[in-house]
Amino acid sequence: MDRYLRTLGPRVIAAALTALGVAFVTAGLITLSGPVEADPGASQAPSAASSPSPASSAPSVDPSPTVPAERLATRVRVAALGIDLPVIAQPDPTVVPCGVAMYLGEMRQPGANRATYLYAHAQRGMFLSILDASKVNNGVRMLGMIIEVYTSDDMLFLYEVTEVRRHVPFDTGLDDALAATHDQVWLQTSEGIGTRFPKLQLVGEPLSNGPADPVKAHPSARPRACP
Repeated sequence: MDRYLRTLGPRVIAAALTALGVAFVTAGLITLSGPVEADPGASQAPSAASSPSPASSAPSVDPSPTVPAERLATRVRVAALGIDLPVIAQPDPTVVPCGVAMYLGEMRQPGANRATYLYAHAQRGMFLSILDASKVNNGVRMLGMIIEVYTSDDMLFLYEVTEVRRHVPFDTGLDDALAATHDQVWLQTSEGIGTRFPKLQLVGEPLSNGPADPVKAHPSARPRACP
């Protein structure tokens, strides 16, 4: 299965904000070129790279899907970028830990016909490879990559990267994700140190979903303080 997912190419399968403490995170991160921070408290900018409009290719969906109340994202993987992280709720609203990705609770979980929003620091072993790839030709090589999102009810959701959004303004960065009307996944990290730096986002459109190996769906999460 892993080998199959790594070889998937583009177009493979047809297929407010209330009390956001994370918006005020001040923890710094270190990248190859300097510290970078990954709080999600921000929003929309024009896509620096994109495939055809997601609105034109998004599958038709039941507007009121039945989603288990206990479903939570538990793991995110982008094999082509070497990303494989447990996903948790942010433990402390004032600090974004390292070693994990986090879901934004104000949005939805996979399969709910809205956006699932996952964020992590731009550090090695986390989302640094997204930031690095975005700096080359506006990240065009990431288009068509497969994002795997596992959930607590032992499901695997596959998404295809359709947009790379660079230099997303802090103040409006969540607007498009909040307005989503079909299943999507958004991955976010930051382009600099401090909460006011622009954000970097990948947008993934749904390809398929199905049962997952429970062991793969429940990785051990060890959040830690960032250096």
